[in-house]
Amino acid sequence: MDSTPKTIGLIGGMSWYSTAEYYRVINEEVQRRFGGHASARIALQSLDFSEVRALQQQEDWAGAARLLADAGRRCQDAGADFVLICTNLMHKVADEVETALDVPLLRITDAIAARARREGWDRLGVLATRWVMEEDFYVGRLRAAGLEVRVPDAADRAEVDRVIFDELTQGTVLDSSRATYAAVMERLVAAGAQAVVLGCTEIELLVGADHCPVPVLDSMRVHAEAAVDLACGALQPA
Repeated sequence: MDSTPKTIGLIGGMSWYSTAEYYRVINEEVQRRFGGHASARIALQSLDFSEVRALQQQEDWAGAARLLADAGRRCQDAGADFVLICTNLMHKVADEVETALDVPLLRITDAIAARARREGWDRLGVLATRWVMEEDFYVGRLRAAGLEVRVPDAADRAEVDRVIFDELTQGTVLDSSRATYAAVMERLVAAGAQAVVLGCTEIELLVGADHCPVPVLDSMRVHAEAAVDLACGALQPA
């Protein structure tokens, strides 16, 4: 049986700040497991986020699906054995991307659900863009996995979304926004969340475990570590 790790396909650039973290975490974890000069086999397609953001603002999800599906196929053609969409929000078009591929798509929601089950959590709070917090493609998939999901109220959702697009995806990290996020997380915990999902891959640039009274699930790290598990044979594709 071939013990060579699989090649990981990454659809990135949404934004490049979080894609850089995916690349770092995946390679650090492979090196930790194998030692020496070991690093991950990766096929990366990094999109221009300005194009993706324009499609989001126009709510042209069909156009976004075509863009990401094309990138996924390029990963596959470059040798990827499975593919990740390196963003939470663009899992809104995950079904279309999955259909376009001949290799598995490792979804961020499935990685989060698996980690929550492993830790024994069944009530999660979610901080993310408004589409992720409000629509069924993300929260619904977590609920279908048997988890209860709490999201912030409307005013908090609007502010969390604003910080992501006006600040974090442009590389801006403000102490005032960190305090705002910490307060939102405290309200999610008061509503019963046993852990809080940082459901935008840039949020880990702003807050982490030190800012929340319960554990946090950094979606980027959870997804990246699940990719290493799959690449190294600890998981099997769905």
